Amino acid sequence: MVLPLAVTDPVDLDRLKNLFGAMWSVKRAVQRDARARVDAYWDARHERAGRGAKAVRQRLGLSREALERGAYRHLDGAGHVKHHATKALAMHMADEVWIGVQRHLFPDATGRRSGRPKPGRRHDLTRIPGRARSHMSENTWETFRLVGTLDGHFAAYAGDGQHVLMQPRRMPKPAIPEGRVPTGRQTATGKPGMRKANWWDHKGPLAVVFAGGSDGKRGDLVLPVRIPQGPGQWVRVQHFLGQPVRWHKVDLVRRRKVSAPGGWAYEAHLMVLGPGYSSPAVREMRDRAGRLDRIGGVDGNVSNLSIVSFPARLDGGAPKSTEIALTIAERARLEKETKQLRGRARALERSRRATNAKQYGLSDKQAARAQRRAENGLVPKTVTVPGGIRAARSDGVPQQAYRRDRLSANYREKRARQAECTASVAVRRRHRARRVAREIIAVHGPVHVVEDCDIRTWYRLWGKRLSQTAPGMLISTLKAECEAAGGRLVRASTWSTALSQYCLCGERVNKKLRDREHECTACGLTGKRDLVSAALAAFVRFTDVDDPKTAYLDTALSRQARITYAEALEEALRESTTPSPNAPWGAGRVAVPRQRGASAPRTAGQRNRATPDETRPRRDHAGKLGPRTGCGPQLTLW
Repeated sequence: MVLPLAVTDPVDLDRLKNLFGAMWSVKRAVQRDARARVDAYWDARHERAGRGAKAVRQRLGLSREALERGAYRHLDGAGHVKHHATKALAMHMADEVWIGVQRHLFPDATGRRSGRPKPGRRHDLTRIPGRARSHMSENTWETFRLVGTLDGHFAAYAGDGQHVLMQPRRMPKPAIPEGRVPTGRQTATGKPGMRKANWWDHKGPLAVVFAGGSDGKRGDLVLPVRIPQGPGQWVRVQHFLGQPVRWHKVDLVRRRKVSAPGGWAYEAHLMVLGPGYSSPAVREMRDRAGRLDRIGGVDGNVSNLSIVSFPARLDGGAPKSTEIALTIAERARLEKETKQLRGRARALERSRRATNAKQYGLSDKQAARAQRRAENGLVPKTVTVPGGIRAARSDGVPQQAYRRDRLSANYREKRARQAECTASVAVRRRHRARRVAREIIAVHGPVHVVEDCDIRTWYRLWGKRLSQTAPGMLISTLKAECEAAGGRLVRASTWSTALSQYCLCGERVNKKLRDREHECTACGLTGKRDLVSAALAAFVRFTDVDDPKTAYLDTALSRQARITYAEALEEALRESTTPSPNAPWGAGRVAVPRQRGASAPRTAGQRNRATPDETRPRRDHAGKLGPRTGCGPQLTLW
């Protein structure tokens, strides 16, 4: 759970800034050590062949424990860092570095490894991992701890008999309890045992407490917590914060916010041991979806998402279809946001050029104007913002690295505002993806089949415009919702199925990428190409469900559905049969890549590269080349 921190005291802001600076110094030092050890590991190829890779890693110190000991040495060697950070924080920061090193040294299940570890930038450090709370021994929480109770917070900020929280902008910091409290035990003389009160006895408002560095003398760092408010938030807050015994770990996170004091907004990410929260309406919807005996097919496209489902036994009911696309209002908002981002990017470029004018040359227009003034004997005009290319060497590398440029305060503010806008857009897209996925499973059930397309091919063709609809996010979110409702989203290979090139009767209907309508001359079925592909995906079967390469199209079952649902199927494949708030903004319209080097759209000839919905076979994606199951003569009889 994300808990915003109300940090308004300049002293606390300064301590937080120093804390992140100290942790960045530790992380950068550990990253440099890890990079040097990794380079030495790959250079020692003869030693690895003779003694073994494990022995070489032990000699070089490429292990979690070795990186942790290195972080301790860096912390002890830098006296100023010990004023702000602790050994527990240094250990967890070394563990974060080891995760990247581990992904580089050892390949995953597909045989891929991450790149070499490299030191990051200061502003890239936005998260300080905390240490987990001990649930074996009482009152053990070594790094960031969450103190207080939800009842105490409500009692402090819901006064005057009101039942709503009234949290002020400047929230006061709770004080540590004073005096002595009973321990629940008796001394040797029979008297009740007493101890000094501490933060574990605090029952008031919620706050995050950090004891500070080992050499720090400024006391505890107390950060008041602001509980999220809004419709439906109180039940969610009670689910996560109602039982303090389930609180496990707190991470301190910062994000760029220009309007916040210091330019950063701080948050506490609380990990709770227990199930996540789902509203009663969502749980009821998932229960109803789990009882739907339907199987659906999903056809993901660049500009829309098509879903068609059938009853699992084809013994009743009717086929249903849904098309998810951007509405006119959503497209207008996206165009406005894109224009704003483009304007901010241009403003950032102008600011960088004006501050580092010596690193850029004059543009053609500026050079021509200077030449005309020189020929006419006029005084040369000073150019504050050069518009030419950056000064570079003969091999194209800039003479001065971009990280060495001087940046103005206006540049940093605009960059922060751009980061805020991008983060808000990402949150809105995730929210839309969850809403759309829940609408899909509520109508079509939690069992779906989708083609295993390569999204990277789509990005090579359409670039950043693909991020407007985010088809990959929609499909991944739909997979999570299907699993939450007790179903599954299965991926099928495009090579062994070729859903866009077949009809439900089993006949092959060749279509190019620009052909958006399906017309079968054998059975007379007509409809939208994407809906027909989604309907065929519902009849894909697998030899091994976990292996997309074993997928094949059951044309006998699809032919039976074509006969059973004749008119209803044609109606479902022509238009969407389920109401959706995301109505298509153009019937049958789809994004088509612009052809390079041509003045008119290509209408003939074969494409020399993979199309988005018919990816070329890959070793780990589409399987071996061979005859397709749907091409057999016994499957095309009508």
